[in-house]
Amino acid sequence: MFKNWTALLLTLSLVVVISSCSSNKDGAAATDSTESGSNIIITFMHQWPEDIAPGQNRIVNQIIHDYENEHPNITIKQDVLDNEQYKNKLKVLSASNKLADVGVTWAAGFLEPYVEGGLFNPLDDLLGGELKDKFVAGTTEAYAIHGKTYALPLEFNIAPVYYNKAIFEKYHLEAPQTYDAFKQVVKTLADNGVPPIALGNKDRWMGSLWYMYLADRYAGQETLANAINGTGSFMNEGLLKAAGEVQSLVDSNAFVKGFNGLSNEEAKSQFLHSKAAMFLTGTWELPNFTTNENIPQAFRDSVGFFKFPTVEGGKGSENSWVGGPGVGLFVAENSSVKAEAKKFVEYFVAKWGEQSVTGAGVIPATKVDTSKLQLPQLYIDLFNETNQASSITLFADVQMKANAAETHLNQIQALFGKATTPAKFSQAHDAAIKRGD
Repeated sequence: MFKNWTALLLTLSLVVVISSCSSNKDGAAATDSTESGSNIIITFMHQWPEDIAPGQNRIVNQIIHDYENEHPNITIKQDVLDNEQYKNKLKVLSASNKLADVGVTWAAGFLEPYVEGGLFNPLDDLLGGELKDKFVAGTTEAYAIHGKTYALPLEFNIAPVYYNKAIFEKYHLEAPQTYDAFKQVVKTLADNGVPPIALGNKDRWMGSLWYMYLADRYAGQETLANAINGTGSFMNEGLLKAAGEVQSLVDSNAFVKGFNGLSNEEAKSQFLHSKAAMFLTGTWELPNFTTNENIPQAFRDSVGFFKFPTVEGGKGSENSWVGGPGVGLFVAENSSVKAEAKKFVEYFVAKWGEQSVTGAGVIPATKVDTSKLQLPQLYIDLFNETNQASSITLFADVQMKANAAETHLNQIQALFGKATTPAKFSQAHDAAIKRGD
């Protein structure tokens, strides 16, 4: 399905960060995995709260409801947090080896510290059962380390630039195909007092998307990949231009006010309320633009997308995307109900496929025949783009090892905040990657 995409490794530092915001359906902690008599309790920790991801939350609850009906001796206890809180709590629980029986993880190197720490159980046996040949090519491989698969993918994502068609029409703008045209769109919007781009760079990885695309368009996918894996350098002329262009966008007032101090959720809210014209993010947000009935239909009808524009003289293609496998499900190695947890994961992944398409507008990692489904045009168009991609480059912070990834994210915030220069930004990356930690 995908001709070429970069999947390298990163590690996470298991830093204890206390997360106080969590909930589950009956107040039990995620670590209370017990078996009482004939009743088996499986704890399930995920990042689809009802107020942030209502479509996914509804599907999760439906799958759990069906599973419990089919298995009356099993109870699934949920622990639900938003994205950043989830990641923090995962670190906390892994540091004390008290993971939920089933949880959500990300692909490639995100897995490495958990696998190396013996925290995740291999799930290769599930690939030969009901789920055999059900996954899109290249997705399960991203969850494999040392020849074993440690999670089963649920989603696949690419990152388009979403835009508000009503705002564009008001100012007689069209979706840009070239970067020069894009900069003219930014100027027109800014001159008319409209924040061009919603960006919450407090979370840092959102700013990384902008750098990644500019790096791809100026220097090309291979050059960027080589810099990340250490066989090349971020001091490459094209990559230096990309870093410089980030700061040019900042100087042109391309981003919403205070973007470096805003979370992704805060920035997204500005786009959802038509307070910013564009928003670069992954297709994991598709539900908010298609099926989320908590968001006004008029706004959802007004959302379009365009590919990140090409740069004159640049080496990147418009069909080269930043993206990759989304979240997958793991089973904790020390789960006291491991066999039952694996059966639940198998059931969940099988049911998630079509339900996530029709109920949430998610692009699944399992094969689904969308030709027989009634789907929003925005979903169909982006689904087709994944099939036409010439390359899909995995998010930089997911490719890098833990300390290098942290350097990257810190440098991204410094670059956008103009607290560093393109040269120092690039030198810091090369040094971090050379250290190999």
